[in-house]
Amino acid sequence: MCVFCKIVNGEIPAQVVFEDERVVAFNDITPKAPTHILVVPKEHIESATEVVDSNLWSWFMDTALQVVKKLDLDKQGYRLVINTGEHGGQTVPHLHLHILAGRSFSWPPG
Repeated sequence: MCVFCKIVNGEIPAQVVFEDERVVAFNDITPKAPTHILVVPKEHIESATEVVDSNLWSWFMDTALQVVKKLDLDKQGYRLVINTGEHGGQTVPHLHLHILAGRSFSWPPG
């Protein structure tokens, strides 16, 4: 079982900022910005490539925007990131979206 599934199942503690029947959002334990939140589906889906339920994408984005508004991150800006695969920087084989905020970000990333 992957680390995110263990968090979803309550086997590993996390600082949860949002949860509903399909997703959970929690603070990243190795933040790359002052605010670094992960949005994770409760269903184990390895990567963005594996999503077969198109409704999950809208649920994912809606959840991310709810968290952004709840934490007032929209005032100064934020970045949403989904890494996919080894070359895309995905380190945990469970679909997750990063919400990054609290500092300026450069472009291009990486």
